[in-house]
Amino acid sequence: MNASPVDQISFQNPFVDELRGETSGNKGSRQVPGYCYSLVQPTPVESPHLLAWSEEMGDFLGLAKPTERGPAVDALAGNLVTASMKPFAARYGGHQFGNWAGQLGDGRAISLGQAVAVDGSRWEIQLKGAGPTPYSRRADGRAVLRSSLREFLCSEAMHHLGVPTTRALSLVGTGDEVVRDMFYNGNAQAEPGAIVARVAPTFIRFGNFQLMTAQGEIDNLRALADYTLRHHYPELGPPSPETYLRWFEEVSRRTAVMIAHWMTVGFVHGVMNTDNMSILGLTVDYGPYGWLEPYDPDWTPNTTDFGSRRYAFGQQPRVALWNLMALAQALTPLVPDAQALRSGLNEYASTLASTQHTLLLRKLGLTPLMPDEDRALTEALPQALSEPEIDMTLFFRQLSHLAPALMAAPDNEAALFQELIAAAAYSAAPNEDRNLLQWLRQYATRLRQEAASGEETRTTMLAANPKYVLRNYLAQQAIEAAQTGDLTALETLMHVLKTPFDEHPDHAALAAKRPDWARDKPGSATLSCSS
Repeated sequence: MNASPVDQISFQNPFVDELRGETSGNKGSRQVPGYCYSLVQPTPVESPHLLAWSEEMGDFLGLAKPTERGPAVDALAGNLVTASMKPFAARYGGHQFGNWAGQLGDGRAISLGQAVAVDGSRWEIQLKGAGPTPYSRRADGRAVLRSSLREFLCSEAMHHLGVPTTRALSLVGTGDEVVRDMFYNGNAQAEPGAIVARVAPTFIRFGNFQLMTAQGEIDNLRALADYTLRHHYPELGPPSPETYLRWFEEVSRRTAVMIAHWMTVGFVHGVMNTDNMSILGLTVDYGPYGWLEPYDPDWTPNTTDFGSRRYAFGQQPRVALWNLMALAQALTPLVPDAQALRSGLNEYASTLASTQHTLLLRKLGLTPLMPDEDRALTEALPQALSEPEIDMTLFFRQLSHLAPALMAAPDNEAALFQELIAAAAYSAAPNEDRNLLQWLRQYATRLRQEAASGEETRTTMLAANPKYVLRNYLAQQAIEAAQTGDLTALETLMHVLKTPFDEHPDHAALAAKRPDWARDKPGSATLSCSS
């Protein structure tokens, strides 16, 4: 199949064609009752130019990589709307930090329509930072290079880690400046503007359904649910009360799989509002995210959440369940017995436990030989990692390399453990690692019961434990360089994060522990919802 420029492909528009939408084109911020979306044109930017392109996503969509400037980049910046595009902003609501926020909607994202991939599947292309929409409230609908680069990089990094996620296609500089107050502390600054084209089968969220029910728009609720079933869950059968229940179970299952992946790679989303939860169980809306460096279940990168730590790493499984309960409440008008939705919540709990356990066994090089002992081993690990402030990514990677030696029952086992802890710990206190040493001894004993050879186990573990993740300080370094026009750091990160399980000896510095200078640096440690 020959690749085509994005400005020359034919877009499909089922969301617009099949659901009720507002067609006035008025970009003014306002309430939009009775509709699923608003048609809205992107606002042109001064000087669009390509900064980054996902080769993998482009190839999958059958799209040719654009030159730095030209019609394709104009389309990815919102300056060119082709005849087959029907740009729209979706209307939804949501709970933000546990409080109902009413109408929210796509305040700085505009979907162009669906592109048909090489396998015949359809993928929505959405421009984030494309200008104001009726849902922009008091904002300008724009995005800065800082947040756009973070979303572009992390979307692709998560995909290559095997985490369910939305994708990114392109990062385009706008030539305009955007004023942002990064930490909401009165220090607003002008920053370079950018637009990221992100991609998913759909960007429908829990909040789309919540708003319909909250506003009593049951016809729209049913229409949206039926649309979602037809286009994204056709295997469940035609819409009916029984199908709605099976659908909620499947949404719950997918959400559990996503959360299990987050917890086993050390990812912290940072702002798990219900409007940031994908109906497909995909990671969506990369804002103040981060990766655990010192293992701390109470850590959040989001300064807005420092008071309650509602969205801290260790709270993510509980919050996802809370969000699913909110979705279940929104779906009650579609089923005769609201209690029947509890089966979906039970599915979430069981799937989360089984998936997280399976992923951890793989990371530890274990097969399910001894269910009770293995469960105790995986459940004891978080506490063991917390006390010496272990870097989770480094710990599992180093453990992978250590596996053959441990399986050989060496006389210097204790020294190997100390070497591992020294390589992965941020804490310098040697007496605080007693739980971890005890855990490592139990693990080594269990590992020796495996039938595989040491080298086979090492290979399996290296394929499950990445050497490279998108640490915040690495993203911040790429941002600072890109703001001066230097894209080298961005391109290097893109290259390495495509194959995060490989060694990449020339780029080993990107796998190092977070340096001391990044501990408290804005953007490298802490971010906000404006990030």
